Amino acid sequence: MRDLPDDETWIADRRRAIGARIREERIRQNLTQDQVWQAARIDRRTLQYVEAGQEVKLSTLLRIAHVLDVPLPDLMG
Repeated sequence: MRDLPDDETWIADRRRAIGARIREERIRQNLTQDQVWQAARIDRRTLQYVEAGQEVKLSTLLRIAHVLDVPLPDLMG
């Protein structure tokens, strides 16, 4: 078992990396943000927050992964 680092910057770094992978996959599939947020039935700002690395719910990530047809662990890294 590993100890947590003293600060929580690693969490923000991981969220940004997840957001970048989602954005990269969306672009690779030639999808717009509008197409993804509508298909995932989430708010437009929510997808923007996800891609920017903000805090989001697991259910939101599951919806996006489903729409992109990518296993969630692949997006998580």
